[in-house]
Amino acid sequence: MSFEITIPRLGWSMEEGVFAGWMKENGDVIRRGDVLFELEGEKALQEVEALDDGILRIPTDGPQPGTVLKVGAVIGHLVTDGEASPQQSGSDVVSTATKTVEDAIAVDLTIAAIGGSPSVRRLARELGVNLANVQGTGSRSRVTEDDVHAAAATRGANGSRTTNLTEPATEIIATPRARRAAKRAGIDLRQLLGTGRNGRIRERDVVNAANSVGGSFGGSGGHRFVLSGRRKVIAERLAESHRQAVPVTLTSQVDATNLVSLRQQFKTAGESLVPAFHDIIVKLVAGCLRQEQLLAGRWDGDAIVLPGDNDIHIGLAVDTPEGLIVPVLRNVMKESLLNLAAESSRIIRKARDGRLSAAEMQDAVFTITNLGSFGIDAFTPVINFPETAILGLGTIRRQPVAGHDDRIEVRPMMTLSLTFDHRAIDGAPAAKFLQSVVAAIENPAARLLMAE
Repeated sequence: MSFEITIPRLGWSMEEGVFAGWMKENGDVIRRGDVLFELEGEKALQEVEALDDGILRIPTDGPQPGTVLKVGAVIGHLVTDGEASPQQSGSDVVSTATKTVEDAIAVDLTIAAIGGSPSVRRLARELGVNLANVQGTGSRSRVTEDDVHAAAATRGANGSRTTNLTEPATEIIATPRARRAAKRAGIDLRQLLGTGRNGRIRERDVVNAANSVGGSFGGSGGHRFVLSGRRKVIAERLAESHRQAVPVTLTSQVDATNLVSLRQQFKTAGESLVPAFHDIIVKLVAGCLRQEQLLAGRWDGDAIVLPGDNDIHIGLAVDTPEGLIVPVLRNVMKESLLNLAAESSRIIRKARDGRLSAAEMQDAVFTITNLGSFGIDAFTPVINFPETAILGLGTIRRQPVAGHDDRIEVRPMMTLSLTFDHRAIDGAPAAKFLQSVVAAIENPAARLLMAE
């Protein structure tokens, strides 16, 4: 008998996805667990595995990379040896011949703009923008939401909406930062003369234009920004955290002298990969979570699920052009620091390239977020629900401090901000955990040796 290969639901709100391409060839022998194809949902690119064994049959009219497909659409079959391939009507694939005018517009946009995410295509449909005429500024020339907003702004000052797919768009060469600045200031990029190479419009060109006309960012000529796609998902998750948790934030300063020295030793030793400060702290925090497991708990209904030693997976908040993403470092206790640093570098790079799979963002029991690179000392991190706590890292500053003999010394100091859910954790164990993290950071080498 044959088995249908269908489009799965990658997230609770997912209704459609973008087919990214087959990973196997027609006629290949497939085993359960083999990766069949890649599918892009709202948040990530996901490898979809086979649920059954068989020989892969891909219909000649099957979906091409970039095709939008509804959840549940049949795109192929797994058959037994000698079994004929089932006939496929192709009605599950989005087609301009069977859709209303609005759906046809969405499909044409999809076919013309392979690489734009579902949220970008929806935004383009809402604003009446033809993605075929939009030059992408994202990674690998992907069209971003900023590109769509900029294209919508260039259609004219009358604000009229059109769905004419043959209408040419004026080509504008501008940096992503310039496009974002123009959107905030309500500046028409077509009216600007770029000072960059080949006339490329830069952010300072937009700022100068805004100042010259007395404009201001967020002023009366501001742009209405509709939350969609990944930004909408982020907003919903933050709102859920606010509704569900009772957050309390504790802060504490830590002497980072030995932390800085340890990282410098890696540099001096000539290691090909030097762990970042957050890599070292992730490893130290994992050890502390073994002692205060409530901080590593996850809500499951009215219960708190505590992890085992081999289940301490720590999320690392990463800022990307499309919003904040939290890839997960798995089994932190079992990994060496150098292996952890390599994995951290890999998932951060994938996050910023928009190629994280859903599995690489799941099962974290604790999250670390770092605003130190922005010069921030202390802040209030938002709990990544259903986790019960999150640790914020501030910048490392050289500050005068009193030594044990009351002499004033200048040392690198860092502020830690721990937000915890007071429903699950009282102040005393949270404070004890923060003290443990401070002690670990102040003596990192010894703690890392103990963890081996």
